[in-house]
Amino acid sequence: MNPFVEKIIPLILSFFLGLAAKHLKMMSKEDAPILLKFVLNISLPALTIIAINNVRVSVDMLMIPLFAMLVVLAMYGISNLSQKGLKMPKTMFGSFLVGTMIMNTAYALPFFSAAFGDEGLARASLFDIGNTFMIFTFTYFNAIKYGDNPHTDKIQWIKFLRLAPLWAMLIAFLVKLSGLAVPELGLNFLSLVGLPTTPLVMIALGLYFEPKLKNLGKAFIAIFIRMGIGLGIGYLLALIFGLQGLTRTTVIVCSALPIGFNTLIFANLENMDREFAATMVSFSIIIALLYLPLLIYLFS
Repeated sequence: MNPFVEKIIPLILSFFLGLAAKHLKMMSKEDAPILLKFVLNISLPALTIIAINNVRVSVDMLMIPLFAMLVVLAMYGISNLSQKGLKMPKTMFGSFLVGTMIMNTAYALPFFSAAFGDEGLARASLFDIGNTFMIFTFTYFNAIKYGDNPHTDKIQWIKFLRLAPLWAMLIAFLVKLSGLAVPELGLNFLSLVGLPTTPLVMIALGLYFEPKLKNLGKAFIAIFIRMGIGLGIGYLLALIFGLQGLTRTTVIVCSALPIGFNTLIFANLENMDREFAATMVSFSIIIALLYLPLLIYLFS
């Protein structure tokens, strides 16, 4: 069997394990945020430190967060143009807009880790930082704008500044640039703590899967913008900036990621169309199970 396929199949099986656990009532959708919270605050920061410790830092790597921000801004413009033809209600368009802007970078991490090891994980994590910055600033501002809540919250910059992977990345880069060596005991501990990241993310995806048939056509338009046009934008950025190697692969593939979980969170928080948000997220996840490995294979 192809070595790449051998690495990807366990990821897909982990997704279906999450589905089975929910179906058998061993776990529920409410458990998914707990798994992802553990990944975000504990296992992913540990894995990020190891990944950056093991790779050669280059200038093009440091530009990856900027490319993620450019993709989000492009999605914002394209989705606003599409509203003229679709004529959706305000709260539905809010979910539509936010969904196209939020890339599910947690989804990318297991695939990049399996396909490229530490080099891939480090670059995907950098793309995640740029995407997350936009989620808790510009994207959240639009969720407030199109939500049906009477209050007017301010952008919550503090949420971005509290992200554990961000601080883990800063620490790892400082250690790397200072020339200090992380003790073997520390690396072994971080490796142990970071080990659950991949299966937990995929199991959480399975628990989150909850498709609805209502407004399916509009949901697939949002998915096409996020994953289809997003792919084109990533490819265009790679051409314009002359990206090469794994950085090129990261920008192109991550630009085509499925719709992120924060779409559901913002829809609930700001009283946008929750059911429409769940439909977009669920169908984009199942499409990405085959779409993402194919893109990694084609653009490697």
